[in-house]
Amino acid sequence: MLTNITELLEFLRSLGVEPKKGLSQNFLIDGNIVHKIVAQADIQVGDHVLEIGPGPGALTEALVLKGAHVFAVEKDVIYAEALKRFSLVEVFAQDIRDFDFSLLPSRTKVVANLPYHLTAPILTLLAPHHELFTSLTLMVQEEVARRITAQPHSKEYGSLTVFLNFYSTPRYAFKVSRHCFYPQPNVDSAIVSLNLKQPPAVDAEAFFTFVRTAFQHRRKMLTTTLGHSLGPLLTQLGVNPKARPEELSLETFLDLFRLNSAK
Repeated sequence: MLTNITELLEFLRSLGVEPKKGLSQNFLIDGNIVHKIVAQADIQVGDHVLEIGPGPGALTEALVLKGAHVFAVEKDVIYAEALKRFSLVEVFAQDIRDFDFSLLPSRTKVVANLPYHLTAPILTLLAPHHELFTSLTLMVQEEVARRITAQPHSKEYGSLTVFLNFYSTPRYAFKVSRHCFYPQPNVDSAIVSLNLKQPPAVDAEAFFTFVRTAFQHRRKMLTTTLGHSLGPLLTQLGVNPKARPEELSLETFLDLFRLNSAK
């Protein structure tokens, strides 16, 4: 397997390539972590899996060995061509942001080591598709994992947290040391699991504009950022009118948004 550093380096030499920093190409070289990811995603024989940025294919191989049918979306054309060596894998040499999701069957699972520089855009792209994806099992930076799974009243809690709780139930799975990658990144990573769900029945675009505005100045009171008219509404909800955005759960944000919209 390509989780052996010697075999990985030999494989990269055979392709005539080196990891590209600009594409956040940091490859897993720990077979135990690969198997833990597959187990966390609960991959079963016959599952359909979307893998984003497979690179050399260490995780791809583990998914195939579990009997999954993998849709591999790999922007780097050299790695994309090399992935065709696997059976049960359909390869798409393109950016995930340009991928046509209508090519996927319903109840697809997403398993991916996300590029660090595109984590938020990809999360924003995937999370709303509860009718297509059942779960997202993702490798992200440790700091981002803490933001994704943060609780109100914490410094990590922010608009991304609220967004992902709107569309899913996020859970922190386990930490992955920077030493498990080649080349070694400057930060540790973590696996997060997001089970997608039917979102609340509100205007999502207007709601997220409301939330993002609230968090633009997270140390300021909501009444300062969103307007003093919110004071009585916060009181009505049993919330301190001097509250800051990180003090509100998704449910309280939704209640506040509905009350504010009904004025």
